[in-house]
Amino acid sequence: MPRTKPIRRGPSRTEPHRRPIVWIAWCGVGVCLCLLAVAWVWRSAPSTAATGANPPADARAEDAPPNSEAASSTPQPPVAEQVIRYRYKVIKSYPHNTENYTQGLVYHDGFLYEGTGLYGQSVLTKRRFTVATSEPNGLPSDAAPTGELGEIVKQTRLPDRYFGEGITLFGDKIIQLTWRSRLGFAYDKETLRQTETFTYDTQGWGLTHDGTRLIMSDGTATLRFLDPNTCAEIGLLHVRDEQRAIRQINELEYIDGMIYANIWPTDYIAIISPQTGLVTGWIDLTGLHTPPPNHNNNVIPNGIAYLPENKHLLVTGKLWPKMFEIELVPQATPPDAP
Repeated sequence: MPRTKPIRRGPSRTEPHRRPIVWIAWCGVGVCLCLLAVAWVWRSAPSTAATGANPPADARAEDAPPNSEAASSTPQPPVAEQVIRYRYKVIKSYPHNTENYTQGLVYHDGFLYEGTGLYGQSVLTKRRFTVATSEPNGLPSDAAPTGELGEIVKQTRLPDRYFGEGITLFGDKIIQLTWRSRLGFAYDKETLRQTETFTYDTQGWGLTHDGTRLIMSDGTATLRFLDPNTCAEIGLLHVRDEQRAIRQINELEYIDGMIYANIWPTDYIAIISPQTGLVTGWIDLTGLHTPPPNHNNNVIPNGIAYLPENKHLLVTGKLWPKMFEIELVPQATPPDAP
């Protein structure tokens, strides 16, 4: 028998319409699955709508709850130290040239250095000075025993155009400021021969050092730290008594880790922390010297030197006839501060 040929079927008329429908159906299933997955993730995630986003690890401590670890580790501001008020006991007085407009006073190893001001009268003097180690009873300033000043060893005069200001002894040199010239001088401490000059950007008033830095006042409430080798400014210290800025800071002396400063034009010496700038004590020198009638308004205390042999202060003033060696006396009932 002849083989029967298989019947060939042409493409179904319905296939072209069936394939797009299948693709659409599969796409719909995929979209539904994606929506279900998103919904599951959203439901399982913690909501931040009420609490806000988590703070970053370096969030400020003040934004943390009071009992949190961040709050407990916040550095606290320094607690203001108790301010001690002092009067003085006069141990001895020494003669002082009434033409000396004292701007700086330094004692070291048996020598007293004094820097004076005024145009045409500014002088740097080095003289012998013997410190007594015995302590007589304190007497009124006009009845205290009178000591003798040693001979003048060296003296140098500034050019008339300069108004001398504060001095300090650092290493083997004496450093001196001038008032408005913005120029300072360094001298060999043995010969008082000028060895160098330096400049600064403000007025010059008082000068001392803490062993590593020069400390300078300019008549404001800010002390300036200077590099002792270059005299470049390396830091600032703002001085205040609690929240009150203490201005007109004048002659300086660094004693046992504290800065002692005459406050112009008052009878007070402020004791200042070099770490915080806070005043920790006030020395009231009222009554130490009574100026004559019709005196110059600038006949006021200025000049502080420390005598380490007996831990006394040597103080004087501008155009005063005497210098006074005093011992500080803490006051149970503090006098008013300036």
